[in-house]
Amino acid sequence: MKHYSELTACRICPRNCGVDRYQSTGFCGAGAELEVNLGQLHYGEEPVISGTRGSGTIFFSHCNLKCVFCQNYEISALGWGERLSEDQLAAMMLDLQTQGAHNINLVSPSHYQPQIVQSILLAKDQGLTIPIVWNSNAYETRDSIRALNGIVDIFLPDFKYAYSAYSKKYSLAADYPKLAIEAIAEMQKQVGLITLDQDGIAKRGLIIRILVLPNNLAGVSRILDHIADELGTEPQLSLMAQYYPTHQAAQYQELNRGITIAEYEQALDAVHARGFRNVWIQELSCSSDWTPDFFAPNSDEHRESNAYE
Repeated sequence: MKHYSELTACRICPRNCGVDRYQSTGFCGAGAELEVNLGQLHYGEEPVISGTRGSGTIFFSHCNLKCVFCQNYEISALGWGERLSEDQLAAMMLDLQTQGAHNINLVSPSHYQPQIVQSILLAKDQGLTIPIVWNSNAYETRDSIRALNGIVDIFLPDFKYAYSAYSKKYSLAADYPKLAIEAIAEMQKQVGLITLDQDGIAKRGLIIRILVLPNNLAGVSRILDHIADELGTEPQLSLMAQYYPTHQAAQYQELNRGITIAEYEQALDAVHARGFRNVWIQELSCSSDWTPDFFAPNSDEHRESNAYE
């Protein structure tokens, strides 16, 4: 296994644990070796990510947030997965490309950044040509995002919270709102607005996901204000309706239900009121399936505002 100096006193993410990951683990629970739960073609992402052939999605074990409502908690909190070398991860990427994947979609990658970058470089040396998607929770530092310049083609961050009281209570990250917008701003600086190939598949750019929570606990209006103030109203958004109470959500009465149609419509109204026009919307669902199913832009089943130009 390659030795990474960054892991000997780990400060890859905002936790700044400073632990030697070759000897122990920090807040995220990850050691120095890559751990992957799953790598497969995934058809339920945003239309420009999944396309017609699927997104080559790789789920990494562990996480630097502790969301009490995590829908993938078996992977993120319990650490389900198996250890892989960088060569094995590179081979997985190449296999997904051979299967026809439109891209390589790295889910919860932040705490393995140096190992993943090495794997990407190995895969590219062996013929990987499809775009790399960095699918993260946005709890990242500017420096960590800068280190991805020239490596990542598409950033797909979640913007989870607008208010630190809620990010602290539900994810143990009081500084989340400030750091998330800084990280997302750096992402847009690197890759710009989303651009598509001739088949309508994303080849470069930024897509920001916003998960609507019950009782407006995400603070959607304020999230949109942050985005508009820092990035303008042109970035592509995905307004997600897939929340359902799982993991430890039952311990919090305010989180222990799905969202209502009225709550989702209120969030969508906030999107329009601030002038965002590039947004995907989801059908309201309390499905326990971790697969997010998005509707394509301009779908006749949804409002005209579901436009993507």
